[in-house]
Amino acid sequence: MSNHAWILLGIFLAILLVTVKPLGTYIANVMEGRFRLAGKIESPLYRLCGIRQDEEMGWLKYAFAILLFNLLGFLAVYALQRLQAYLPLNPQAFSNVSPDSSFNTAISFVANTNWQGYSGEATMSYLTQMLGLAVQNFLSAATGIVVVIALIRGFARHSAKTVGNAWVDLTRATLHILLPLSVLCALALTSQGVIQNFDAYKDVTTLEVTSFDNPKLDDAGQPLKDDKGVAITEPAQTQTQTLPMGPVASQEAIKMLGTNGGGFMNANSAHPYENPTPLSNFIEMLAIFLIPAALCFTFGRIVGDTRQGWAVLAAMTLMFVALAYAAMHFEQQANPLLTQLSVDPSSGNMEGKETRFGIADSGLFATITTLASCGAVNAMHDSFTPLGGLVPLIDMQLGEVVFGGVGTGLYGMLVFAILAVFVAGLMIGRTPEYLGKKIEAFEMKMVSIAILVTPLLVLVGTAIAVMAADGRAGIANPGAHGLSEILYAFTSAANNNGSAFAGLSANTPFYNVMLGIAMWFGRFGVIVPVLAIAGALAAKKRIAVGAGTLPTHGPLFVTLLIGTVLLVGLLNYVPALALGPVIEHLVLWAAH
Repeated sequence: MSNHAWILLGIFLAILLVTVKPLGTYIANVMEGRFRLAGKIESPLYRLCGIRQDEEMGWLKYAFAILLFNLLGFLAVYALQRLQAYLPLNPQAFSNVSPDSSFNTAISFVANTNWQGYSGEATMSYLTQMLGLAVQNFLSAATGIVVVIALIRGFARHSAKTVGNAWVDLTRATLHILLPLSVLCALALTSQGVIQNFDAYKDVTTLEVTSFDNPKLDDAGQPLKDDKGVAITEPAQTQTQTLPMGPVASQEAIKMLGTNGGGFMNANSAHPYENPTPLSNFIEMLAIFLIPAALCFTFGRIVGDTRQGWAVLAAMTLMFVALAYAAMHFEQQANPLLTQLSVDPSSGNMEGKETRFGIADSGLFATITTLASCGAVNAMHDSFTPLGGLVPLIDMQLGEVVFGGVGTGLYGMLVFAILAVFVAGLMIGRTPEYLGKKIEAFEMKMVSIAILVTPLLVLVGTAIAVMAADGRAGIANPGAHGLSEILYAFTSAANNNGSAFAGLSANTPFYNVMLGIAMWFGRFGVIVPVLAIAGALAAKKRIAVGAGTLPTHGPLFVTLLIGTVLLVGLLNYVPALALGPVIEHLVLWAAH
């Protein structure tokens, strides 16, 4: 790995770790009602909405509130897309979005996946972008935060029947955490050139004339085809380019801070209007990990032992460094077939990458975004080397618990922590305990559901797509890479990431429906058992620490936790990975 890559990784980690304690403390104070200004801001909202601030919920009622809240969000985003042609703030007069694409996008943004099968600047009006997609960027991130806070309360409380008030928690997470951080991030991004306006798109004259093939149209405006069904084209030229405008910086900020990833532009953070400079690129990478890292300290503070939070953060950091090194290392290796054609191998694999970022920044960004359930990309993952593309796949298939999404990463890691102490208890013949709570049959059933639901969705969905004609029709690159494209799509959807191997044509009724189902159950099929665990733990009495209690704050536990994540989280996917990126790598070097 180059010196630049090591320096970049070192600076990134140093700044991130410095922010963990102050931001984590602030989040704990906000969510536990110790933020002084909160009452004055929140009380009018509670009165307006009829919310009883002091009335707490059991886990089942809390889960019902979360599901209802997100179902209403889905209906609102779906309606905005289906009616956008008749609504204001649509200067380009975009038509209504198709039913299947609206279904997929509504689920995608509600589930914090932000998978996009469409081109944002050519499909969505400003109103849909702001009132639908950007609003859900806040609310889906807030959902992740409140679920992990409920789980943390389960550990912190004893002999309790409640885990908090969902409406109060959602309000606090949105108003006092996500909103102020997004304002600061948006201002930083606009200082680097990220656009923020409501102008109509601008047509400009280019320095060069662009030649292209234009489809011939009949009198009804439909493309003409020959007797074989192939579209008939004719040569055309243009010296005009349309530049998209819009409120980009405001959406970009919460896109990163909320680990959402849905870009205003089709090219996402590779587009110069979303990510113009190396500094804006660094800000965006830092924003992705900012809240997930701080929540680890929040966890330790609320349970009364900050060492617990630092232990979880240490496990995440060690895995992150290893995966980031692998991604940057593999992308700095040249394609051997191109080297045979006299292409300079010293530049590594620059295909699909922006020259203003280069390999190190692109490899690190790819690692961060796929570890954090954030679908933002500043390079095309489809153009990575076989092993370089393997790393983002592994990042997601670990369950996105290495920092992970806002809230989702930590509650996923705590699920693995419960499993780790259960395994340790089996090895030493002692009833497993974590933070003074006995881990019994009910908790392990819920842990099993939370861990297994995602690989089930990924592998079954991939198998159906490979067997179905509509699924195979979307593959641009047949063979092992084509399988990788489908596997990546379902891995991204079920793990609520949203990034994609760009070679798969997924904006079809088949993929819009299949991936929509994977996104919904990948999100809420984990949230419900996590809240069930929270309720069960909160009701338990706290057990005093004894001589036989496994310490869960030292190097031994960190090692055990990492091993559990790697063995349980990744082994489900090894056969599929062997048929995709691993075979592709072997074929590439065999051809060499």
